[in-house]
Amino acid sequence: RGFKRGQPTPPYTKKEQQEAIEHIDEVQNEIDRLNEQASEEILKVEQKYNKLRQPFFQKRSELIAKIPNFWVTTFVNHPQVSALLGEEDEEALHYLSRVEVTEFEDIKSGYRIDFYFDENPYFENKALSKEFNVNESGDPVSKSSEIKWKAGKDLTKRTGQTPNKAGKKRQHEEPESFFTWFTDHSDAGADELGEVIKDDIWPNPLQYYLVPDMEDEEGDGDDDDEEEEGLEDIDEGEEEEGEDEDDGDGEDGEVRMKTGGLSQLWFMSLRC
Repeated sequence: RGFKRGQPTPPYTKKEQQEAIEHIDEVQNEIDRLNEQASEEILKVEQKYNKLRQPFFQKRSELIAKIPNFWVTTFVNHPQVSALLGEEDEEALHYLSRVEVTEFEDIKSGYRIDFYFDENPYFENKALSKEFNVNESGDPVSKSSEIKWKAGKDLTKRTGQTPNKAGKKRQHEEPESFFTWFTDHSDAGADELGEVIKDDIWPNPLQYYLVPDMEDEEGDGDDDDEEEEGLEDIDEGEEEEGEDEDDGDGEDGEVRMKTGGLSQLWFMSLRC
């Protein structure tokens, strides 16, 4: 039925409304079908480019190995991860030599994060892993390495860890140990730390490793500005004194003015 803009919607019979609902349902089914098709095609593209990225990830790992404390610095500089680190966690992570994220070939079935450690005073493991996948029912689950702690060094059983400076800025309560993440499998479908490492840190860890350098550069600029302002204040003060002495002396007594002074598909596929 036609009606003009500004007029109330004409009444439809219940039969017409029911028919509209049925047609909406049919259209929605088509939309859902296209969404599923899009997800399948996106996964194919991701699979293709995952293979193409592997040589570059390998090369990047080789280069990172030349930089001491690269990974612990990256984690400490990340706002979400730093909030989980106590002082002893940070000390343990100084022995972290390599991080690898591996998405399973079909992508939607899950991924694994591997941490490789040098010999350290905390645990015997040379590598710690946490893996995320789906069970037979299609529900997300996780599993991880058992940490073989050395005597008296189990960080997950210690209380009162002091959060590092970055952590203090973000929360008042002391954080649990970072390493409790390896034993927490309560909600694999919403594992925030796993997602942050996979989707944010792993694609470009360098941006977090370089955070302090960028902040220092900005800070140096601020100091220079403050120094310039201070010098201007001194100059202005000297001029005012000169003005008092020359007041009333004609042209020499005129007021002089000075101007100065001057920057994360896996769970989508599960839902599909």
